[in-house]
Amino acid sequence: MAEEVNRHRPGSSSVVKSTARKLRRKNDAELTQNGAALLIAANQKWTDISLWRAIRKAGRIYTESYYLTAMDLERNFEGNIQTRQAAQIYIKLYLKTLKMALIITLMCLLLGYPLSYYLATAPSKKANLLMIFVLLPFWTSLLVRTTAWIALLQTNGVINTFLISIKIISQPLEMLYTEFSTIIAMTHILLPFMILPLYSVMKGIDPSYMRAAISMGASPPRAFLNVYLPNTMPGLSAGALLVFIISVGYYITPALVGGTDGQMISNIIAFHMQQSNNWGLAATLGTLLLVLILTLYWVYDRFVGASNIKLG
Repeated sequence: MAEEVNRHRPGSSSVVKSTARKLRRKNDAELTQNGAALLIAANQKWTDISLWRAIRKAGRIYTESYYLTAMDLERNFEGNIQTRQAAQIYIKLYLKTLKMALIITLMCLLLGYPLSYYLATAPSKKANLLMIFVLLPFWTSLLVRTTAWIALLQTNGVINTFLISIKIISQPLEMLYTEFSTIIAMTHILLPFMILPLYSVMKGIDPSYMRAAISMGASPPRAFLNVYLPNTMPGLSAGALLVFIISVGYYITPALVGGTDGQMISNIIAFHMQQSNNWGLAATLGTLLLVLILTLYWVYDRFVGASNIKLG
């Protein structure tokens, strides 16, 4: 009870617990007849109406308070919704998570598209050999791959030591436990999810399409933009959606290499589930994240989806 009331009014936990200790030896008759007087005698804060309002909020079966908190809102004493007076962190975390997921998706696209094209056009033996290296990360534990990035990015790690040895920098760079380290590590981990859908689509594109476009007078860049790129949109869309959705809900990598700056909304959800035991707020944050992802998916499918791409 003390912890639940304390979520609505900080400082209430000590009031409830200290009062419980003082009234422990009172019998039921005394508590029934002089309950109010005994509470006030135990702690003067029981005269504060905000404490009783917090108890009433905590005792509700159905409440919107978690949804308001997740959107950095709250109700004042008059019952009107207002901006949260305490720390406003959740909206910023949602925006930061979406920004980082978008950057990771774009980086995977920039790296995965040319690599997938090379794999699709390379001879079969070479392509099969290179595909083993693409699939190799799946044979290694996610924890091991993330730990390897810690060894690479830390102050005395491989990258800083190499840059200092060739005199590019004079002091180690702070790369670990930042937003940068989270983006780099997650791009490496999620890159195969972009390459595989693109490769499967590119492998099925007939090379004669490009030759026909060039023979009809189109320059290679124009033939690529008008013929090849639209044909790869199903794989590009699938890869982008896979990387974006997975990165939004990723937990292990930001927790290990992100530090304070590189945390995402999934880490806050895990915190409320495992440490603060505020399962109601954790469930609300997860629900809002699901609604947000579904909304973004609908917008993407409505305006940018593969079904809206017309071959030039």
